[in-house]
Amino acid sequence: NIFTQQPSYFSDLDETLPTVLQVFNNILHKCGLQCEGASAEPQKLEEKVNVTPGNMPLQELKDIVLYLCDTCTTLWAFLDVFPLACQTFQKHDFCYRLASFYELAIPELESAIKKRHYEDNSVFADLWRRISHSRKKMIEAFHILINQVCLQPILE
Repeated sequence: NIFTQQPSYFSDLDETLPTVLQVFNNILHKCGLQCEGASAEPQKLEEKVNVTPGNMPLQELKDIVLYLCDTCTTLWAFLDVFPLACQTFQKHDFCYRLASFYELAIPELESAIKKRHYEDNSVFADLWRRISHSRKKMIEAFHILINQVCLQPILE
């Protein structure tokens, strides 16, 4: 693979991971949620966060769910084909950050999707399918990380 041909790509990955983590922080911010231990920017005093997944416009909810689905699928696919990257991910406390994000965001998004009234039921079906896929890919990525960082070293 390309990382064995260009070992300096590991440092590129290391520099890129804060941006990946910022994606999760941005989603939490758009949903009016905060993540413990996240390097989120301080909230401005005049800025009141009243937006939640339950009361945001439908298009915004769709955008967040699509963004999350793309991010989780890409993250899982990368770790699936290149599990050696897990060590670099873990240097950024990725397991903790992913678990915190999951715990804060997924129940809120699922609840908002279920409770919303839809003029077209296919929109509900699509959102539910995508949030379920996102959840599944987050869990699968977490399993890859745990397997590579915790279990494989014990087995070797």
